[in-house]
Amino acid sequence: MLEQYLEPDKIAEIYRAYLFGAEVHDGQHRLSGEPYIYHPVAVARILADMRMDHLSIIAALLHDVIEDTPTAKDQLVKLFGTEVAELVDGVSKLTHIEFESRQEAQAENFRKMMLAMTRDIRVILIKLADRLHNMRTLNAMSPEKRRRIARETLEIYAPIANRLGMNQVRLELEDLGFAALYPLRSRVLADHIRKVRGNRKEIVKKIELSITERLHQEDLTGQVIGREKHLYSIYKKMGDKQLPFSEVTDVYAFRIIVDSVDMCYRVLGVVHNLYKPVPGKFKDYIAIPKANGYQSLHTVLFSPYGVPIEVQIRTEDMHKVAEGGIAAHWLYKSGSDAGSSAQARARQWLHNVLEIQQHAGNSVEFLENVKIDLFPDEVYVFTPKGEIMVLPSGATAIDFAYAVHTDVGNRCVAVKIDRRLTPLRSELYNGQTVEIITSPGARPNPAWLNFVQTVKARSNIRNYLKNLKHDDAVRLGRHLLNKSLEVYETNLDKLDVKRIEHVIQEFKVTALDTLLEEIGLGNHISIVIARALMQGEEERVSHDDTNSHPRPLAIKGTEGAVVTFAKCCRPIPGDPILGFVSAGRGIVIHTQGCKNVAEFRTRPEKWIDVEWERHVEADFPVELRLLVQNQRGVLATVAAAIADMESNIENVSIDERDGSQSEMRFTVSVKHRKHLAGILRRLRHIDKVMRIYRASR
Repeated sequence: MLEQYLEPDKIAEIYRAYLFGAEVHDGQHRLSGEPYIYHPVAVARILADMRMDHLSIIAALLHDVIEDTPTAKDQLVKLFGTEVAELVDGVSKLTHIEFESRQEAQAENFRKMMLAMTRDIRVILIKLADRLHNMRTLNAMSPEKRRRIARETLEIYAPIANRLGMNQVRLELEDLGFAALYPLRSRVLADHIRKVRGNRKEIVKKIELSITERLHQEDLTGQVIGREKHLYSIYKKMGDKQLPFSEVTDVYAFRIIVDSVDMCYRVLGVVHNLYKPVPGKFKDYIAIPKANGYQSLHTVLFSPYGVPIEVQIRTEDMHKVAEGGIAAHWLYKSGSDAGSSAQARARQWLHNVLEIQQHAGNSVEFLENVKIDLFPDEVYVFTPKGEIMVLPSGATAIDFAYAVHTDVGNRCVAVKIDRRLTPLRSELYNGQTVEIITSPGARPNPAWLNFVQTVKARSNIRNYLKNLKHDDAVRLGRHLLNKSLEVYETNLDKLDVKRIEHVIQEFKVTALDTLLEEIGLGNHISIVIARALMQGEEERVSHDDTNSHPRPLAIKGTEGAVVTFAKCCRPIPGDPILGFVSAGRGIVIHTQGCKNVAEFRTRPEKWIDVEWERHVEADFPVELRLLVQNQRGVLATVAAAIADMESNIENVSIDERDGSQSEMRFTVSVKHRKHLAGILRRLRHIDKVMRIYRASR
């Protein structure tokens, strides 16, 4: 097999690697009882079928030597070169690190492999071949392990093969994974298919013949191939579309392979002439390729046998890329750019993977994000300049903004879809033109996380908010610590650097900003840190001095994520308030009369004196409850009165008490107590309002 495409000297290198692998694996056996070297040889054979380069095949023969033998990476560098050693290391698991759970270990191994893959795409090709052979020999495993490996294959490795355009590998992984994860369902479905196959084969032959004859009549050449749907794709279609078995298996599939792009469109016209096309079922993946580089014309036709037929029309080069995907780059060195197109799209995806890794909080989050990214059912939209953007189905305007550029997403304030202003959460559809409107002062809204679909958008929003919270926490922490240091008539800027460094080490943090963030988030108490900083200086404090107590912390309502206002009492400027330091949340502000304050009285070390700043310009939510006469138009009258008082209604709900009365609950935004008093006065003058009060839970 190797002689068909490799030089003799490269084959000799592969044989040397085989001898080395056989030697270091000597005495090791697989669960099936066969010598362990059989597995690396089988993996190398799969790659040879793909016509991979000799270094990939050497790495396949050695892919388990670092993990399962005493062989070190340095030894591989000396014997086979740095490139082979890096490939083997990229495939090897992290066996020498302790993880808290199997999930974390799997996620970290996956992260390592994906990052190695971004450096060299061959890492994942070796891993896919390794997984394919393991799936072929899965029966030797225990049932529990079989199911775990099968689920991982269906969730991660088959989608990766699909993302890289490796259709043949994907289909086999899916069918093997399906059989291992759901053995009974797989057997029942396979039996049904066998029963109807005889009748189907006859119909497939007739349709094949009629298409071939029509092409011949039009002096067109093309290879017509009737094919059966794979087991797992039938199972998925039954589940996704809630279809009975009969409706899925009655979809016949045909592939027509021609010699040029022009011929693809001419053949399309011929088959549409032969059988009527099903409206809305035509897709042109030649003009707009899929994200993995796949190109083909897809159409669905009404056949004379009462069942629809699927037809795919593509060139020979497109077919090679469709079956081999990224591997077609090595497999076929034709003048066509089809292989390089798949390569470029794979590189773009890997670039996205790197960006996901940079913004992920940990390996488990990274794995979950990549899983989401592996299932793109695409939608194609246009920029105002006519460029095509490919996004997953269900993507919104925010996803589009982040796909253009991270800064565009972060500064996005509005969107025009087909020149009309539309909400940012609007779902995008094929063919729309999308224009993003930005503002320099804008920043991501946490609510966007509820509807964005792409991993790039989600990870960038989270990363921005994480950094924003960090900055807010550091700023608040510095403010709180300086307030506590006022007792000692000093502040952070006046303290000796060595004393600060000593306290940083004492509290086991890496930097002053980290310590300040911990104070701002409520994980450390500022008074305790101040005492540690001023250790030995207590005599400077006069306990009889009324000025020894720090002034209350001024609250202005724009402190960011680290100062929150309790929903139980919804404090507003003018209310007497107290601050409670809550771990992870920073400072929570309550009104002094809040019923929840009583249960916190036993923890005085968590309380902090706060007061409103003299001029507060933010808006604050307040809940109002109104008992009204149950008459037509009362809601509109109340809402109009609130709007006249320059207040926004954030939420409203109505409960009917009896036939004549209803209770209305409004959440409205106010600037201060005086503003609220004006709203209450205005509402009391409405004759249909019987009672009104400010609610507290």
